[in-house]
Amino acid sequence: MSPSSFSSSPSPSPSPSPSPPPVSSSFIEPRLLRAFVTVAEELHFTRAAARLYVAQQALSRDVRRLERELGAELFVRTTRQVTLTGDGERLLPYARRVLQAQDELLAACGQARPLLVDLNSPGLGTPRRVLHRARELAPEQELMARYESGLTGAAAELIAGRLDASFGRYAGLAPALRSQLAHQPVRWEPMAIVLPETHRLASWESVPLAELAGETVYAGAGNPRTPEWTDLAHRLFEGRGIEVAAPAPLAVGAEEFQRIMAKSGSPVLAVVSFPAMPGCVLRPLVDPVPLSPVSLVWRKGLAHPGLDALRRAAAERAAEEGWLRRPADGWFPAMDIALMNAHKRHVANT
Repeated sequence: MSPSSFSSSPSPSPSPSPSPPPVSSSFIEPRLLRAFVTVAEELHFTRAAARLYVAQQALSRDVRRLERELGAELFVRTTRQVTLTGDGERLLPYARRVLQAQDELLAACGQARPLLVDLNSPGLGTPRRVLHRARELAPEQELMARYESGLTGAAAELIAGRLDASFGRYAGLAPALRSQLAHQPVRWEPMAIVLPETHRLASWESVPLAELAGETVYAGAGNPRTPEWTDLAHRLFEGRGIEVAAPAPLAVGAEEFQRIMAKSGSPVLAVVSFPAMPGCVLRPLVDPVPLSPVSLVWRKGLAHPGLDALRRAAAERAAEEGWLRRPADGWFPAMDIALMNAHKRHVANT
């Protein structure tokens, strides 16, 4: 196949998009295209095989078969790296469109693949409760939980098609990421502080923000998956004499969290649905009540009955429990309320 095989022939009138050329086979199995796209995204056969839950040898066979059917080499493989050839780069957008169309067709026929839903962290109440309601609404669908620990980290996975939905602070994403994603406001979740049991404020039922003046509070600084959360902390602490703790090793799991808390003694910024941790207490923040904006987020154009159930579940939970009502003494960043209101206007006009 020539380097221009995936380009359209010259035409006197402009064409909206180039057309792929005839190929040696009249039918290409979508499985082969999915194998190609996954390897193209990972540029690593082992990681791609893990994503597809297949053996690496089977994945390699599928890619070689696709190359034979197209009459083109799609990857340059060396012992050190895998890269796309020119033909591979030209095929990639066509293959993605074919797979998107297949997903939409299967969704319309009620034969959708599992929906991969990121809940951020095990135990977080809001995402988990929405997922549980969605499973009740659509028991015939398979909604699989994943844990990416932050919306920024999940956003890249959503755009690449490795995840389908996540939860978090949509306004905290970079504009380039938001342009490829859609969102639905779910909750203004009151924020809280996690304190060691020995902390001076641990016996209080709630903690006024002013009482944290002079404290250094951990808010995920340095974690590349959660900059939207650290940004929210900076906005909340500004002018209140509260410092954001310097980057620290990410603690994964209750045992590690407890160890790091005992070692540093620093309070941790959280939300009221944060799970209980040994040796720590969770106290709501007040005066004012800081609110963490939670949205359900997915990539634009995704069609899946599981996503429909998830969106309906989010709306039902929010309506039943008043999740989108803001308290009179609530605090929230202006940029977040602007995006929430823009979504409300968009829904009202459609």
